[in-house]
Amino acid sequence: MRAAPMPARTWVTVATVAAVAAACGGGGGPEQRLSAHRSARSTTTTSTTTTTLPPTTSTTAPFPGLRPGDSGPEVTSLQQQLAALHYDVPVVDGSYGPGTVQAVMAFQKVHGLGRDGVAGPETLARLAAPTTPAPSVPGGGGTRVEVDVARQVLLFYTGDALHRIVAVSTGSGERYCVRGRCASAVTPGGSFRVRGKVSGWQTGDLGRLYKPSYFNGNIAIHGALSVPGGPASHGCVRVPMSSADWIYAALGVGTPVYVLNGPKVPAPFGSAMPPLVPDRNQAPGDVVPTPAAAAPVTSTTQAPTTTSSTTTTTSLPVPPSPGP
Repeated sequence: MRAAPMPARTWVTVATVAAVAAACGGGGGPEQRLSAHRSARSTTTTSTTTTTLPPTTSTTAPFPGLRPGDSGPEVTSLQQQLAALHYDVPVVDGSYGPGTVQAVMAFQKVHGLGRDGVAGPETLARLAAPTTPAPSVPGGGGTRVEVDVARQVLLFYTGDALHRIVAVSTGSGERYCVRGRCASAVTPGGSFRVRGKVSGWQTGDLGRLYKPSYFNGNIAIHGALSVPGGPASHGCVRVPMSSADWIYAALGVGTPVYVLNGPKVPAPFGSAMPPLVPDRNQAPGDVVPTPAAAAPVTSTTQAPTTTSSTTTTTSLPVPPSPGP
């Protein structure tokens, strides 16, 4: 028995389903090929190149002069030039130390240069054409001291001829108070003489003085650890430690001291000279050292049930004297 033929409409439906199945299957139709083409076009390859720059080298130009810490023949030559011009160079050794700094600073003060103690181009150029300061008090005594407050230098004469020029620091001009009394820190101008001396460190109300030579009440020429380029003291004339010993030895009692360009005012707190007593503790320093206490002495008496102990402590006295 034959099957009945399928109607034409049924054949159309089957054909349609087959076509749709072929189009959605994995047969690699046009839509699939287009997607693959797009994927290939969207692929990008990135290449990175790294460049290494050569290291940067900086060159510092050499200092056109001489300064603290330098050494060698050029420093020796500088020291010899300064010494020949009567500036106080403690030793000609080719080493630019504190003494050379102060000698260079004294030269700068006399010639109106910057006061830094460094022999830079300007200082070296001036050193090639220097001037010698003229005496301010000619005939003021074969051995004498002239303190120029304006230029902050001390000129020492012997045999009525200039022997040494020393950098100094005089009264700062600031107001200060001590023990309920106040005054201005000035170095009064005038003509004086050395009246008393102390061989060693001496402690005053305002600090310590090394080998002071008193010439105006409690104002003295003395060594100090700090001698800056300008006025900084309470009224005394500070000199560098490298110059203090020979200055003390050269200034006998009665030596004339002329303070020039200072204010015409009396010495602060009167003209009384302090007791000429050095410190027991001669350790150097601008601050008074703390007196060392003597070792405690203990006496113990031991009884069967009782123990007694006595301790005695002795401290060193600090003598009164003026400040620097």
